[in-house]
Amino acid sequence: MKFAVIVFPGSNCDVDMYHAIKDELGEEVEYVWHDDDSLDEFDGILLPGGFSYGDYLRSGAIARFSKVMQEVIKAAEAGKPVLGICNGFQILLEAGLLPGAMRRNESLSFICKPVELKVENSATMFSAEYEEGQTITIPVAHGEGNYYCDAETLANLKANNQIVFTYTQNVNGSLEDIAGIMNERGNVLGMMPHPERAVDTLLGSADGLKIFQSIVKTWREAHVVKA
Repeated sequence: MKFAVIVFPGSNCDVDMYHAIKDELGEEVEYVWHDDDSLDEFDGILLPGGFSYGDYLRSGAIARFSKVMQEVIKAAEAGKPVLGICNGFQILLEAGLLPGAMRRNESLSFICKPVELKVENSATMFSAEYEEGQTITIPVAHGEGNYYCDAETLANLKANNQIVFTYTQNVNGSLEDIAGIMNERGNVLGMMPHPERAVDTLLGSADGLKIFQSIVKTWREAHVVKA
């Protein structure tokens, strides 16, 4: 499986993501600059964390207009897995690939620490390697991770089982403790915690690696050539 790590001006977790895929997962991966105009050669798309375009206007508000985002949208519409982490999640929200919006943390301060998440839905291409209800430890590092949506959107998220991860202790004020959601089709996931920073026990936790393993497993099962 071949992954693209999208790099925007201000991305700072792209190297972490590349390491997670190449060295820990053992899959093919390439950096893709924000003004590239094709993602056709890639099987999975990864939007890393950071401060794209300095977070001017709003987090992700400018990055969503980058040339490559039309290709990200095209990949999502084609059913390819698209994962946005932290700033990548914010960009997916701004681009309309996921519903809702991000507000500043309830504390109005930057939060950077390991947190516990609950796996709310293990029947997805991003969480298949987890058990339903499992608690995992993954770090957060954000100032605008307070997820919000209106009542109708929240009802739809719940009805369609689109809430994939929640915080066991709400660190930022997110509505319903939401830490990660997917689209209705199930191939686009956005999450504020950083699984790429939890892929080896030397980092304090390897719980994040299963997200990437889930993507590969699901993709291979869908693309296996039967004799």
